[in-house]
Amino acid sequence: MRRVGRAGSIGLALVALVVLASCAAPAPWTPPQPSPGSLTVMSFNIRHGVGTDNLLDLDRIARVITTSGAELVGLQEVDRHFGARSNFVDQATYLAGVLGMDVAFGANLDLDPLAPGQPRRQYGNAILTRHRITAQDNTLLPRLATSEQRGLLHVTVDVHGTPVEAYATHLQVDSPAERSQQVAAILGIIGTPDASVVLLGDLNATPDTPEVAAMVDQLTDAWAAAGVGDGNTFSSQTPTTRIDYVLTSRDVTARAAAVIASDASDHRPVVASLALPGSVPPSA
Repeated sequence: MRRVGRAGSIGLALVALVVLASCAAPAPWTPPQPSPGSLTVMSFNIRHGVGTDNLLDLDRIARVITTSGAELVGLQEVDRHFGARSNFVDQATYLAGVLGMDVAFGANLDLDPLAPGQPRRQYGNAILTRHRITAQDNTLLPRLATSEQRGLLHVTVDVHGTPVEAYATHLQVDSPAERSQQVAAILGIIGTPDASVVLLGDLNATPDTPEVAAMVDQLTDAWAAAGVGDGNTFSSQTPTTRIDYVLTSRDVTARAAAVIASDASDHRPVVASLALPGSVPPSA
């Protein structure tokens, strides 16, 4: 039997590592071609535009959205004239302008300006879309007195003549009991809808928790249906936890899902290609 020297052993080990890495790495996301009956969506916690390099860069966020091909985007941790950390910019409106998208914003924190006559300082969720928003509202979710106020942003979107009810949310980070109350409120608001539902959110809970289990009792987890691998989104540099979700009503079919590697925030965005009811799958 031929003996392998130390250098040869190192070489074989490196090859093995490369093979394992290539097997573990998710396939790159290829944006699908938009078509009637299809919808590409994204959930992205943008940490008010601050990346892993601690630099504020909204254009970097916009590039991630553009290259994903997303037509409907739910954003969390969005500032609107909030403070010096984001240069008092209305981030939702800025991103909508750069991307050429319609926009809705839900303020969960709504503070007085630092000086009279300035805009109110707000923080919350946003929805951006290449389709027309026909209605919108924001509901504040249950919370403990000492917890951050969370909310559920809801819009109705006209997707090639088909109405879609889209939601964006960001649940409490450190209290499963509080998250459960928030989930119950969200499911009560969604109810039994007359149109397809897409919920995009940082749920701050992993798939094995009762909070997420309650969600998927009523909604479909697009990653579980069409994703490959663990789907971890946090933290973005070395993701070990799946807390960001695309959830849909049962009449929507997830064709593909991916987590996009990015240093634009401390979360990685999750993106999914969806088929709305009555759409025809693309030919092979």
